[in-house]
Amino acid sequence: MKNMTILVVDDDPVIRKMLEKRLEKEGYAVLIAEDGYQARKILPQQHVDVVLTDLMMPGAIGGIEVLEIAKSLNPSIEVILITAHSSIDTAVAAMKKGAADYLEKPINFDELFLRLEKIANVQSLMRNAQDISQAMDTTESVASETIQNLELQLSLIHI
Repeated sequence: MKNMTILVVDDDPVIRKMLEKRLEKEGYAVLIAEDGYQARKILPQQHVDVVLTDLMMPGAIGGIEVLEIAKSLNPSIEVILITAHSSIDTAVAAMKKGAADYLEKPINFDELFLRLEKIANVQSLMRNAQDISQAMDTTESVASETIQNLELQLSLIHI
């Protein structure tokens, strides 16, 4: 399931380009933000399934803030943080705020693709569950309407 759109947020142009190329090669749609400020502009305007963001970026909007913005706009957006070894505690704290996962630098692409596949599977299961729920609601509504019609017809017969 590679029909996901991934927003890559990183202030390092080399990492951004490397992530963009590898993700596109795997069949993902990729959006790019150079920092948290660009991410804040993109998120409300574009459909995004996953945000892959550097934890530490210059300015007031770092990875944690990007996580909070994404989750406030759409709780179903999954966020994976990219972190240097020294900031794992911060990444774990971010997971408590709703991040799906974190990756250490340098990025292991096999690990990244496994995590993206896991997210895609969970999102697919959630869509299936929503579809089933809607089908059940529709069935329940039709059944209720049919019972009401039968009761009305029976009451007319007995009159």
